[in-house]
Amino acid sequence: MFSRYKKEAPSAPAPRPKPAAAPRPSTAGTGNGAALREPSNLKPTGGAVNAVSPGTMRKPMPKSAAVPLAADKNRKRKERLGEIKLELHRALLDNLNLAALDNATEQELRLEINSIATEVLQEKGIVLNREERTTLNQELYDEVKGLGPLESLLKDESVSDILVNGPHQIFVERDGKLQLSDVTFKDEKHLLRIIDKIVSAVGRRVDEMNPYVDARLQDGSRFNAMVPPIAVDGSLVSIRKFKKDKLGIDDLVQFGAFTEEMAAYLQAAVATRLNVIVSGGTGSGKTTTLNALSSFIDDSERILTIEDTAELQLQQTHVGRMESRPPNVEGKGAVSPRDCLKNALRMRPDRIIVGETRGEEVIDMLQAMNTGHDGSMTTIHANSARDGVSRLENMIAMSGIEMPLKAMRSQIASAVHLIVQASRLQDGTRRMTSITEVTGMEGDVISMQEVFRFQRTGLTPENKIVGHFTATGVRSHFSERFKMWGYDLPAHLFEPTRME
Repeated sequence: MFSRYKKEAPSAPAPRPKPAAAPRPSTAGTGNGAALREPSNLKPTGGAVNAVSPGTMRKPMPKSAAVPLAADKNRKRKERLGEIKLELHRALLDNLNLAALDNATEQELRLEINSIATEVLQEKGIVLNREERTTLNQELYDEVKGLGPLESLLKDESVSDILVNGPHQIFVERDGKLQLSDVTFKDEKHLLRIIDKIVSAVGRRVDEMNPYVDARLQDGSRFNAMVPPIAVDGSLVSIRKFKKDKLGIDDLVQFGAFTEEMAAYLQAAVATRLNVIVSGGTGSGKTTTLNALSSFIDDSERILTIEDTAELQLQQTHVGRMESRPPNVEGKGAVSPRDCLKNALRMRPDRIIVGETRGEEVIDMLQAMNTGHDGSMTTIHANSARDGVSRLENMIAMSGIEMPLKAMRSQIASAVHLIVQASRLQDGTRRMTSITEVTGMEGDVISMQEVFRFQRTGLTPENKIVGHFTATGVRSHFSERFKMWGYDLPAHLFEPTRME
């Protein structure tokens, strides 16, 4: 071969045994194709599916397992290409000088892969059409330089989350709904190799001694993995894809996440340096909401961000980003979010934004909000504004600091001004379901008032949520503050929406 990257062959190479023992369940012409096809007589009969007595109010539950979206006619072709790809990948590992690939350009590497693939296909007498050859070369390139089967999903703009349950089951989220994809790994070793490739690129490791890891892909996507023996049926991987185009306030209003009136209120709240907590469950859009709210911060302010995995996309000029770090192999070198937060207080920030507060750093966060860092923001996991306050109390208690309950609540009431509740509804849509102000203390209880909410009114036959955003009729507790800062919100902004 002409290749510069091909390994030099030994003087007397030993003949390599052909991998004839590998099972080829879907290859045409073996005589077993009829046995592998689904028999037509296995379709469920009409009466056996819904054995429900007349008059019942329960809906019949689906019994079938998740199936990939790929059409069945493409299944055999994909299986055939998968077998060929495995053989060619072994050939690439045997022939390519991997150490020399670091200096090779993409074009050179693609030419090299095409050359080796052509030679191996000719040796085995395999004929592929142009489309199959292009697909095969791209997948081989992804195996060598990319993340293997995950590469196509990462390039798909319609996919927001990738969830791997073992080597043979990969789910993706599109438009808020999970779907089983037709992408698979060869086996657990193949999946572990890709996981190791990801985590080693950011200086972390995962194995039996450290079976879980948080990392970040090159494009900023959040990556989490858990491997056996903790993951029983194969390694578990979740990837929250990083959006290249940051969603702004106008985008979220257009998508129906909240209304223009709510956006005007939030602009006044952030610009007048109210301390804001974004509350919500997993995947509810907390980080997206925090990103959008940060767009209202003046460009002249110094902002410091603290995250476990850097995801925030702030557009201001003066931004300092910090990322916590787990311990190394010896159990040393850990840098916690609280360490970052303590150090941030000495760096003259105007605002501090903590990606997520979930531990003892809550004490330092509340003190920062109380001591000259107005306008700070963070997110917490909670299902409502009242639950969010309870979560703050629990985190303070878990930090080991003994504090009377009234003093604890007084600290929270004086530090937190606004709780924005983000929710992911049952139809997959994400809404800002509540904006609640913290108005102070009444005895031993933190007093709160809801200013805006999402009012659900029904459900369509397609299981789509029907509802509208409305003000509650309560005028903002911070109206005078808004006026002093030049944000005189009109009174009709707080009037309830009347639906005819």
